[in-house]
Amino acid sequence: MKFLVDAWSAGARAGSLILGELQLETPCLLMLTKKGLPAHITQDMLDDLQTEGRAMQISPIEFLESPPPKVVAAVGGVHKYLYLKKSIIVAVARNQFGLEADGLNGTKFGASFETSAGRRVVGPTKYMEAVNALRPDIWASLPDEVPAWATPKRHRMAVDRTLQWLDECLSLNAVQDDKVLGVVVGGASVEERKRSALETARRDVSGFSLSGFGLGENHDERGELLKSIIDNLPEEKVRHISGLGMPEEVLEGVAAGVDLFDSTYPHTLTMKGFAMVFPLSMEKQNGYYLEKKNGHHLSNGDMKKKNGFHVSNGETAGVYLDPSKLDMRSYIHRLDTNPIVKGCQCYACRKHSRAYIHHLLNVHEMLAQTLLDIHNYHHYFSFFRAIRESIAQDKFESFRNWFTSRSYDNTTVDPATYKESYMDGLLLAKN
Repeated sequence: MKFLVDAWSAGARAGSLILGELQLETPCLLMLTKKGLPAHITQDMLDDLQTEGRAMQISPIEFLESPPPKVVAAVGGVHKYLYLKKSIIVAVARNQFGLEADGLNGTKFGASFETSAGRRVVGPTKYMEAVNALRPDIWASLPDEVPAWATPKRHRMAVDRTLQWLDECLSLNAVQDDKVLGVVVGGASVEERKRSALETARRDVSGFSLSGFGLGENHDERGELLKSIIDNLPEEKVRHISGLGMPEEVLEGVAAGVDLFDSTYPHTLTMKGFAMVFPLSMEKQNGYYLEKKNGHHLSNGDMKKKNGFHVSNGETAGVYLDPSKLDMRSYIHRLDTNPIVKGCQCYACRKHSRAYIHHLLNVHEMLAQTLLDIHNYHHYFSFFRAIRESIAQDKFESFRNWFTSRSYDNTTVDPATYKESYMDGLLLAKN
């Protein structure tokens, strides 16, 4: 594994992660998978996504049950088992509770994970059994993650235990490759985060996985936590993070110098019936993007009447506006023959209309989730490409300020303010 930094801008960096014949441009998004495969996107549809769609995050814990590690190992690893020869596989396990278990798997403690068969405690021996069988392109050591509100003593214990597990994982690594990410923990403690980073950097690792974020830390203190870690890590090694998935959080991580992100955000929107529509460029505001008018967010052109207004509680209700996403279950899309986003080149937008996706959702057809997942991942990959371009042009700070200054708060306005749009929505709902 080789990592090269190509450009810097306001603390953010763009680079290239090279693994044999495969290459990733960073910062980038790792696609969420379940047992190595996307939830709703088939193999042939992966090619319709951007290049980043071939970088996936898997959990080794999922392969401790069905299929068991020995089955995957017999086939030759996860790439061959799932026919992902052109994909970069990053194996990362998240432990969200850190329950203790004495005498399991040859270690005093094990990390607790939620699995399809219930909660399971896993130690380094079992964990590395899965990693050695999967043979991913990159893998992170076993973490002991605890919530931010845990006691200082528990945070110290998490750092010590994670370092111990890192040493054990390295000794149990059958391949002895250079594709190991050392995990940095420490919860909401700046001192423990710093100690974890310094100690992990002393080990023989090729990069770092910043773990334990998104578990209750205060947003205002997150920047200081990231700084305490990044300042104590070597610049020439790649950095991965779990727990920062929403656009504003991603920008915060990129500004700190993080390279790889795994996020449930695109798939979570899909499962709730939402489609991403937020703008991706400071310079180019196409018709499908939202703009402010009279202090409220509206869309341009022929989207003005049918841009995701959600009407509830009858005619006296306000109109629910969110310029970052569309509720595709809303009746306002019932007769809308436009794509989700005009100009979007994803398969869903090129081949299908909002009305069709709305129909699929309301008849509970699984194809709806497939199309929404394709669009949401394509849109989020485009967001990461826009980030890389802003860094290459040394405009990242301007891009971040522009993006975060846009109002993404849910706004409710008087229906009379936009009577025409509101009445169109009522008419569609009644018909």
